[in-house]
Amino acid sequence: MALILQYINDFHDIFEKHGDPRTNPWPMMSSPFPTLVICLSYVYLVKVLGPKYMENRKPFNLQKTLVLYNFVQVIFSAWLFYESLMGGWLNYYSFRCQPVDYSDTPRALRMVNVCWWYYFSKFTEFFDTIFFILRKKFDHVSTLHVIHHGVMPMSVWFGVKFTPGGHSTFFGLLNTFVHIIMYTYYMLAAMGPQMRRWLWWKKYLTALQMIQFIGIMVHAFQLLFIECDYPRAFVWWIGMHAVMFFFLFKDFYNQSYSRSKSAVKATQPVSTEIDEVTYKNGVMKNGYSNGHTNGRVRARTVLPAGN
Repeated sequence: MALILQYINDFHDIFEKHGDPRTNPWPMMSSPFPTLVICLSYVYLVKVLGPKYMENRKPFNLQKTLVLYNFVQVIFSAWLFYESLMGGWLNYYSFRCQPVDYSDTPRALRMVNVCWWYYFSKFTEFFDTIFFILRKKFDHVSTLHVIHHGVMPMSVWFGVKFTPGGHSTFFGLLNTFVHIIMYTYYMLAAMGPQMRRWLWWKKYLTALQMIQFIGIMVHAFQLLFIECDYPRAFVWWIGMHAVMFFFLFKDFYNQSYSRSKSAVKATQPVSTEIDEVTYKNGVMKNGYSNGHTNGRVRARTVLPAGN
């Protein structure tokens, strides 16, 4: 135990010495261990405690809660996107090379502030999984989904601790923009069946996610070929995140759309009448989708005359 405590103290000294002094006193920033504990608690909650608690209980009806939650996430994402623009990306930051501004100027501190709030937003996304548990949608809580949400706060913590600003904040800029559109989709879907005629663009939302990661890859990895006063470790960290999530989305896109078209051609033509629609909050968070949408459509299939 004494040895473990000594290692913890040594890590704390390293983080205190090399971390950004502007964020060191901020909530959750002095040490990575509170964030780590919360992430591990989240994993235990959604994989063990939550399913056990709901095992003999009826699923909760959370339609109004989901509408409100997604609306708040739209507003929150819009604010983060706006602050990222005003903090530098609108007319000050360079898309080719942008070192971290460690000064105390209002613009630099504005970007530092939005970096912390972006870190905080990774915790609010935990509610996506919690809502699945409360509605007994256990099949949606895939291992990859839990790993993604459980890892992201820890990943962003290192950025806020050491590089709160500069080149890698382009990831947050694109991600918050996509979240505005994504949460709008989920908010509309949660409102009920009367909104389904406005929800034809899910396929394009998935395509937008893939374009997002291509942009992040190109933007990050360009620093491997040019001189820029920005840590190479964070270049690789951001770039490899983008690579991983791009291929996850590409696989999801192929399974959801390309294969569905092939299946339609291989079968008899059918017409589908919508019989009943129930809605649930989906998962497409900060770069990952498990393939579930906000709405689940139960349809009555009608074969054409003569078949």
